[in-house]
Amino acid sequence: MFKDVLQSISGIDVYAIIALIIFILFFVTIIVIIVRMNKNYIQQMEQLPLEPENNSQNLKGE
Repeated sequence: MFKDVLQSISGIDVYAIIALIIFILFFVTIIVIIVRMNKNYIQQMEQLPLEPENNSQNLKGE
């Protein structure tokens, strides 16, 4: 049913091409940002703790 409906719409293939281009551009942009990222910043972020140092206060809800 959906196949017949989509085939009857003229120009629908343009949307698939546009979606594919946006998808590829998004991931290429993310890869470029990651490659160009400052290595010192990455190392600094690696050293950050994931949880606060004082766990006893967090358990009490303070």
